[in-house]
Amino acid sequence: MKKLLVVCVVMLVFNCRSDAQKKQKTEYNVSKTEAEWKTQLSEEEFYVLRKAGTERAFTSPLNKNYKEGLYICKGCETPLFKSEHKFDSGTGWPSFDREIEGNVAFSTDYDLGYARTEEHCANCGGHLGHVFNDGPRDTTGKRHCINGVSLFFVPKN
Repeated sequence: MKKLLVVCVVMLVFNCRSDAQKKQKTEYNVSKTEAEWKTQLSEEEFYVLRKAGTERAFTSPLNKNYKEGLYICKGCETPLFKSEHKFDSGTGWPSFDREIEGNVAFSTDYDLGYARTEEHCANCGGHLGHVFNDGPRDTTGKRHCINGVSLFFVPKN
């Protein structure tokens, strides 16, 4: 009887998710078909930007990039993050304590069974990563954990 109750509770919790809980902007300035995105992006870039995938930790050369410049969207070249806001979180992904305001959109993602704040390019809707509240306390307290494959780095000057 206890096993049946546990199974019922687990099923209830995971089935109480709906697309209505995921409020996400669906129209973007840059709109392309899946085929168009596939011609523009590599397989891994497409997986992350268009299918909300995640690159493996510690694989992005941008993770340890400390040069001055801008990090822009690989899908549409919108500036998303400034190098002055980048920090080493030790997580294996490029991390920033803030975004360029207005260029990053947010939604709620329940893919792992709990709420996370997902980040998208506000111009093309490309998936960037997630934002967490465990960033540097002396600045914003936020950690924008970003897939490096979703970004280009443009050096200053």
